[in-house]
Amino acid sequence: MTMKPRAKKYRIRGSGPLNGSSGEKGEAGKGVSGEVSDAREVSVEQEIQEIRKEGLTGRQLRMARRVAQKHGLKATSDFDAVRLLRAKGVDPFQRGNAIIATENNSDGAGGRTQLPQTVPLAKTNLPSTNVDTAGARAKAILEVQRDIARRRRRRLFLLFTRLAFFVLLPTILVGYYFYNIATPMYSTTSQFVIQKADSQGGSKIGSLFGGTGLATSQDSITVQSYLQSRDAMLRLDREYGFKAHFSQDWIDPIQRLDPDATNEQTYRLYKRHVILSYDPTEGIVKMEVIAADPDTSVLYSNALISYAEEQVDHMTSRMRDDQMKGAEDNYSEAKEQLDIAQEKVNSLQETLQIINTEVEVALLTNSIALLEQELLQAELSLEELRSNPRPNPAKLAPLERKVNSLKSKIQEVRGKLVSNSGNDVSVARRTSELRGAEREVETRTMMLEAALQQLENSRVEANRQTRYLSMGVSPVKPDEAAYPRKFENTLLALLIFSGAYLMISLTASILREQVSS
Repeated sequence: MTMKPRAKKYRIRGSGPLNGSSGEKGEAGKGVSGEVSDAREVSVEQEIQEIRKEGLTGRQLRMARRVAQKHGLKATSDFDAVRLLRAKGVDPFQRGNAIIATENNSDGAGGRTQLPQTVPLAKTNLPSTNVDTAGARAKAILEVQRDIARRRRRRLFLLFTRLAFFVLLPTILVGYYFYNIATPMYSTTSQFVIQKADSQGGSKIGSLFGGTGLATSQDSITVQSYLQSRDAMLRLDREYGFKAHFSQDWIDPIQRLDPDATNEQTYRLYKRHVILSYDPTEGIVKMEVIAADPDTSVLYSNALISYAEEQVDHMTSRMRDDQMKGAEDNYSEAKEQLDIAQEKVNSLQETLQIINTEVEVALLTNSIALLEQELLQAELSLEELRSNPRPNPAKLAPLERKVNSLKSKIQEVRGKLVSNSGNDVSVARRTSELRGAEREVETRTMMLEAALQQLENSRVEANRQTRYLSMGVSPVKPDEAAYPRKFENTLLALLIFSGAYLMISLTASILREQVSS
């Protein structure tokens, strides 16, 4: 019976490179001889397998081999060259290393012809026969885990060290300052609103917005700007010693003002300690004054309120004065012109010796009427006497003289009314002059009444333009310090330092990533 030949089966697992090298031959020998690799060799094989998985190109492997030769590393394969270079801390794929390796190879060649590397024929290439036992694998995994744990502990320690140095320590210093060094500051708050007199004859739109803050918003903003100005600061310092108060020795150095500080430095401190805000919906101005003691805080608050009242009164005083001055000038001029016209009437009455032209004309008209009536009777008597056939001459002559006398008298009286005779002025002329003067008096009287009405209107308008500062919340002496807010400020410092550290860390990480790539 013929038996088929059988080949012996071996448990062979290739772990090394296929190119011919002395190292691989040694490993093959070990596999044949049945020796078991130690943990270090297993770790090396795992690293080489990981490098194989990276999918490196042939050009990169050749570059790694040249760089390894330049550094004098004995590598069993191109992947082992990559492993050795990385273990030494050299990146085999940097362009600078490749150029240096190329130059060194060119110098070492000495003019020899550069040919590809060949595999020696005398060496036998066999696959690795290393046995990958579970114990060695577990030991290698444990070593890797321990190394990862050591690195993690080291990184956590460095992280906590940086946090303690850059975040916790500055926060502790800030908290110590606020709790033990900072001088307590006292705050006095007050609220006031600027109002104007109610308008009785205003329009519907004006009455609609008259009760809101929109009616006096411009005045409120102006007062707020004045209280936050350098003028108010200089006046407060001149009258109540603002600079001297904050330059006292018992105030901590950070909040203390230098005795020789300039006005700009004092003004910056003034803006931090005099805080104003305006609510446009209600028209309320809120003011907070901060000082090193309660009495000074209340004193400064009352002083600033008095300055605000003066400013409010000063804003409309010029307009009110201009309105009243114009109306008063018009009234004075109208009164003066009326006095002149009245004096002219009096002068005419004294010159013409007549009080009332209408009475004078009426007297002359009555005289003419009486004379004409008497003339009519005389003429009737004369006609009756002449109607006799033989009139009595003794009666006829006197009667004719009487008729002629009455006619001449009537002519004389009528002449007084319409014509001048010698130095006497006619009644018509005197009446015309006197009536003209009286009409001028009447005109000046009407102008005086109009000027008086304008004066009253100007006074009402001026009163309506008047602004008043009404206190909503009066300053009250505080019994407890309001600043510094110790816990809030310390927490804010912690957040600021944490945010700064986080931003710096992110920036450094991004820069390292950019540089490494």
